Amino acid sequence: MTWVDVSDQMQPHYGYDREAPVGRTFAADFTPDLTPPVMLRLGVFGGKYMTDCRDEFPASWFAHARLSPACHDPDLNCFGVLASQPLSVWRRKGWIHEDDPRGWFQWYCRYYMGRRGADDQRQVGRWRAMRRHVAQLQHACEVGDVECRPRQRQVLLQWAYDARRL
Repeated sequence: MTWVDVSDQMQPHYGYDREAPVGRTFAADFTPDLTPPVMLRLGVFGGKYMTDCRDEFPASWFAHARLSPACHDPDLNCFGVLASQPLSVWRRKGWIHEDDPRGWFQWYCRYYMGRRGADDQRQVGRWRAMRRHVAQLQHACEVGDVECRPRQRQVLLQWAYDARRL
């Protein structure tokens, strides 16, 4: 196990153990298409999501990441569209767990790096629920037509589904 100390704007005094190998030993029903560094390179969350917590993750994740430290920029998203709700909405809807105040993607990054915790089952369930969007795209769009439903594709990308292939 490896202990990780976190000190960023949203978690100045937080830490956790990484107990699983990086990128392996996922729950059987959790099979994301994309890794966190690939997602950052493709463009997610308008580039704003991970700008103050780089020290927690490998520098290689950020080498080619599409980031915007100043503000959220939808043009940086893979599909060039706004597809995120403000964090205040996520909090109001009860989607945020105290261990991951940035939400699902922060949970996924930490899970990918080997952290396992009490919120894993809920987050995997939320990820699995996104399959309904995959089905909607497959029903409405020709395979590979990335111009069809770009907002829905961006949302799926932000949940580690490779919407470029749908």
